[in-house]
Amino acid sequence: MPPKIHLEPEPGDFTPEVGSATDVAPLGRGEAKPAHELTADEDVDVADWDSVAAQEEFKSLLASKRRFIVPATVFFVVYYFALPVLVGYAPGLMDTRVLGVNVAYLFALSQFFMAWAVAALYVRAAGGWDKTAQRVIERLGFERKER
Repeated sequence: MPPKIHLEPEPGDFTPEVGSATDVAPLGRGEAKPAHELTADEDVDVADWDSVAAQEEFKSLLASKRRFIVPATVFFVVYYFALPVLVGYAPGLMDTRVLGVNVAYLFALSQFFMAWAVAALYVRAAGGWDKTAQRVIERLGFERKER
């Protein structure tokens, strides 16, 4: 274990340990805060969210996401809970042997493939959403320059 090096803090620096790994701006310094530490009041480059929400392209983006995410989530939850429900209420069906394995095991294994399929469909749909979001952001930047 390497020896710990103890350094004295600079005058006016109220951080307890100098040299500790942190991304937090040291207290008592006159430097600007990193962008991720700014509060809403301190962030001078905030978007006009009312105008963003009013854009037809943004509304269409949200509607498109909702059209995919809600049915996909409902399908996933129903498919996932179908196994314990069927095992409890239809044990004869789930005990049926197919290719030497009972249907319950096949159904359980199919859940992995179903999750991968839903994830692949989501990634494909998200690519389109990213392009639409980029256009909304670019339009927002253009509107900001006009002001």
